[in-house]
Amino acid sequence: MDNNIKYIKGIGPKKQMLLKSELQINTIEELLCYYPYKYIDRTKFATVKEAKQSTDTVQCKGWITQIKTEGFGPKERLIAYFTDGEAFIDLVFFAGVKYLKQSLKTKEPYILFGKPNRFGKDISIVHPELTLAKEENSTGGLYPQYHTTEKMKKEGIQSKNIFQFVCNALKVLDKEEVENLPSWLIKYRNLISKQDALKGIHCPSSYDELNAATYRLKFEELFFNQLKVIYLKIDREQKYKGNIFPHIGPLFNDFYTKHIPFELTNAQKRVIKEVRQNMKGGIQMNRLVQGDVGSGKTMVAFMTALIAIDNGFQACLMAPTEILASQHLASILEMKHDLPLNVRLLTGSTKVAERRIIHQELEDGTLDLLIGTHALIEDKVKFKQLGLVIIDEQHRFGVAQRAKLWSKSVIPPHILVMTATPIPRTLAMTLYGDLDVSLIDELPPGRKPIVTKHFFESKRAKINEFIQDELDKGHQVYVVYPLIEESKNMDFKNLENGFEQIKEDFPDHKISIVHGKLKPKEKDSEMMRFKNHESHIMVATTVIEVGVNVPNASVMIIESAERFGLSQLHQLRGRVGRGADQAYCILVTGDKISKVSKTRMETMVNHHDGFKISEVDLELRGPGDIEGLQQSGDILDLKLADITKDADLLADVRQIIFKISEKDKKLSHPANNKLLQMLIKTNKSLFNWSDIS
Repeated sequence: MDNNIKYIKGIGPKKQMLLKSELQINTIEELLCYYPYKYIDRTKFATVKEAKQSTDTVQCKGWITQIKTEGFGPKERLIAYFTDGEAFIDLVFFAGVKYLKQSLKTKEPYILFGKPNRFGKDISIVHPELTLAKEENSTGGLYPQYHTTEKMKKEGIQSKNIFQFVCNALKVLDKEEVENLPSWLIKYRNLISKQDALKGIHCPSSYDELNAATYRLKFEELFFNQLKVIYLKIDREQKYKGNIFPHIGPLFNDFYTKHIPFELTNAQKRVIKEVRQNMKGGIQMNRLVQGDVGSGKTMVAFMTALIAIDNGFQACLMAPTEILASQHLASILEMKHDLPLNVRLLTGSTKVAERRIIHQELEDGTLDLLIGTHALIEDKVKFKQLGLVIIDEQHRFGVAQRAKLWSKSVIPPHILVMTATPIPRTLAMTLYGDLDVSLIDELPPGRKPIVTKHFFESKRAKINEFIQDELDKGHQVYVVYPLIEESKNMDFKNLENGFEQIKEDFPDHKISIVHGKLKPKEKDSEMMRFKNHESHIMVATTVIEVGVNVPNASVMIIESAERFGLSQLHQLRGRVGRGADQAYCILVTGDKISKVSKTRMETMVNHHDGFKISEVDLELRGPGDIEGLQQSGDILDLKLADITKDADLLADVRQIIFKISEKDKKLSHPANNKLLQMLIKTNKSLFNWSDIS
């Protein structure tokens, strides 16, 4: 399975390089795991006359009567006249003309696969698959179809060629032992063998055979994905013993009984209990806290820090921007009241004199809680006894950056990671299965839901009238655009034109502008102007998605809202609704939008729960595209399984692995030897995410 595909019949050096560069197929295993995207029922044949009336892919028997070419150079195309003796249809090829001129034969019986296209009165099939009837590799009833690229087609590699390579690889496979699941597990879950599964997915004789093969391969994908994740957690817990925080001390008790500004929600209480259990257990805590915008994650983080400080340790909180770090400082200073707690801020803007004090207090242990940005990971920043690291919006920091914080203590500190990007339960289990996941899934009482409306561009006058009404009440308004500059290929509103238009529409109001091309100091200065009510309208790109807290901002206008994913729309909406007044989110789109965009707008108008929205987002976009998790495809590495549709199978697989781990933590039992070998094989390229959260 690890052998190079060059050993497969029909794959010469040129095809080998094409498969590697175009499809990342280098080994026999990668070829056999390149699964068909659909199947054509080979039992059904259409006449050419029926084909000309169809809009679906058809299969016909017939022969080519004539071949001709038109045009020159890059515009050359080949036309073959195909007939079954009763009617004719044109077959048109724009790529691989040179190869086809040599390989296509007239008067030979062919089997044709293709989709008829209508151009005016003419009907033709563009780039059909043609197989000489005598060379046909019959799979029985179902014929697999594989994705190819334009470059491959130009070199004469189409779906049928990939199928031929796969058939030749399967013949080699007959002589090899490829099973990677233990026999007891195959029997326990009534699975077919790996060999039968590979044959069944590439060469199914029936839908029953295809379904059995698909189930086996999905099970295997999810099983090894979760085995990796769960055993990493077991390995970490065995390897890294965390500091024990046995006490709930005076700071925590004083804050909880005298200074807490509001009653904690049940979700906040539950998360703090989960954190408490971790930190007194003697194993390093590695916990991800997910909470919607405004759910009270900062309160949970602060109370967690108090537990660490009460037990004689220091804590730090790292945020992705200076303004967000400053916001955390302001919130925590307001919460702490007169508690004897030394809290400081360290960012790129911190003056040298202040830095010296911070460094000294960190090293002598008199600084309890340090809040900051990337400045926290500088080598000069040394703690006397760091016991807790809190990371806000963790996906905005690189792995290496987080690892530097992790290493600032001899005994690894407890890790609390926070995110306001709700991640669907199934995705969180798959991506963060090696972390403990806590959900703050309710908002504090009394918070008014943000009223969300969808307007088409043609209602611009009505939108401006509404904005003016809110400005007249003394409120502030965000206007967010998807692009900074005009794009020739896109017809969407952009920030520069928008800024000029808003100045024209609202001449009596001061306007701030923030985008990614501004220097950090300029960006923070503009945001602070808005926060201090020195400007009334903030025109911005998505850089304000995680940003300053402005309770007086009551309106979020999102221009070209069809350009944004649901997760981003929800994050942007969370910028308003932070004060006592009713807040509004207006989604503005072009007058004509796609079905998917319409679903997004309806979801935003009808739902306020970030977790519900994230489930819809996952269904629409797939796991590799969820905001902040663009790399998740690399982590998931799922070719067949779909964590939305296969959530029950995922849960079943996890339960099986937990049962295995209870009895055999090191997979040392002979019955689990195959699992150990697979874990070792996959672990070579696996980065231990749990080590650095």
